[in-house]
Amino acid sequence: MVNENNSVGYEKRDINILMVIGISVLSVAILIVILIFLVDYFVESKEQMVFETQLRPESVDLNSLISAEEEELTTYKVLDAERNIYRIPIDRAMDLMVREASNNN
Repeated sequence: MVNENNSVGYEKRDINILMVIGISVLSVAILIVILIFLVDYFVESKEQMVFETQLRPESVDLNSLISAEEEELTTYKVLDAERNIYRIPIDRAMDLMVREASNNN
């Protein structure tokens, strides 16, 4: 097949190998930078999520609730003196229950 310029149907000059290598190296460098950015973003997001779900300081309300529950479970208190109703620590109550159960057998 002959064109108007008396050329054969294929290209007679070589590709610019330096340009191909340069574009390849630039593409790989850009890809590496993008991957490093994405990994850093992922690690930062994960650390933020861990902080928010597990490491965030406890609220004052939660601490006061925990201390009130702890007091309920570990202190003695007179609830109704007329009817002889008292609150005793849970450990002591469990000991009394075990002792009572073993005496009944």
